Amino acid sequence: MSPLTLWRDISPLGQPLRSPTRGSSHILVVGGGVTGLISSWVLLDRGYRVTIVSSAWANDEQRLTSQIAGALWEFPPAVCGQHTDKISLAHSKHWSMTSYHIWDGIASIPSLSEASGVRMMPSDFFFPEPVDSDKAQLSKMTEIMASGVRGFYRGADIIDERRVDLSYGAVDAYELLAPIIDTDKAMGWLMELVESKGANLVTETINDDLVEIEDSLLARFGADVIVNATGLQGQVLAGDESVYPIRGGLIRVINDGSDFPKVDAALTITADAAGSSNEIIFLVPRNDNILLIGGITEPHEWNLDLTMDSPIIRRMRERCEKFLPGLENARVDPEYPFAQGLRPFRGQNVRVERELRRTGSRIVHSYGHGGAGWSLSFGCAQDVAMLVEESLDGIAARPMSETVFERKAAGFRKPQAERY
Repeated sequence: MSPLTLWRDISPLGQPLRSPTRGSSHILVVGGGVTGLISSWVLLDRGYRVTIVSSAWANDEQRLTSQIAGALWEFPPAVCGQHTDKISLAHSKHWSMTSYHIWDGIASIPSLSEASGVRMMPSDFFFPEPVDSDKAQLSKMTEIMASGVRGFYRGADIIDERRVDLSYGAVDAYELLAPIIDTDKAMGWLMELVESKGANLVTETINDDLVEIEDSLLARFGADVIVNATGLQGQVLAGDESVYPIRGGLIRVINDGSDFPKVDAALTITADAAGSSNEIIFLVPRNDNILLIGGITEPHEWNLDLTMDSPIIRRMRERCEKFLPGLENARVDPEYPFAQGLRPFRGQNVRVERELRRTGSRIVHSYGHGGAGWSLSFGCAQDVAMLVEESLDGIAARPMSETVFERKAAGFRKPQAERY
């Protein structure tokens, strides 16, 4: 299966690539976050009719998890260090590269970049030991170099160039160009895009296991297949008790160059490089004026009751200020100073798979993306579309574990053409 490709397979313009007909199948997508919206986009451009059901939509009052996300593209495993399941990881590497090339294509067109909030920027990773001395880090770096990312460069001179405090202990670094996404803008753009392509948006909360209500739900909406893209709600809607949150928090500061030198690259120390999820450095320019300061990982914490004065947030800020001198002078964004959310994880990480508990079910699941929803979005959506087609064709469902070897054999393949 060749990677999903911008312009050939999906279009960022307001009309579907393939217009639906009276006989086109109708897909019910449950979930209005980035996973649900991009899955819907891919399905719409394949000529399906699509209805999206969500309990809430992107807004500026009570932001969705997809809006709160750091939204820095990353090659798995991600910064938070929780992505460890071998089967899911093998799939995720392919999903991430499919997404990379599409976000890159969107960012390459100035008008689309501005409308969508997607930019390609340097993304720098710092290490307390030489990368060569850590087998896992060396393996990851080698995969990244071979993956097709743009602008890869390795050198300790990055540490000086980015003004990292030498006393913090970074001794090695590499850089690549990565998609960085202004999520508020991007979510609004995605909603407008799928609506313009013909999606019907319905505000409704579903609180039942989809297997139990599958037939009635299909009948009520006149749908042929259900796609479950509900994040943490997968615990209920997929009957998946392994789903759990990892709480995160981000401080938003003014990044206009007046209080400290403007940060124009993402700067990170990942949990696996630092040896602890309590030592993450995550500095990401959200847009031209805002810098995100993070990050933290708190598994199984369901409450959104953190404040700027919470001890873990104070330590997070102090850690980043020590890493990058000048940040201690930063002013918080007066309109939106602090963001917190719940990353939707599960025991075996990301699940893009058909329902296996009921023979003949027409439910396709896509949830458990953790902090990587934006990074994996288009790759997962391509698999969702493939599984929808299999379901409609009456092909028997297979678990992800049976397709992982096909992924590994395929390797990373760059799309043949970025634009027609």
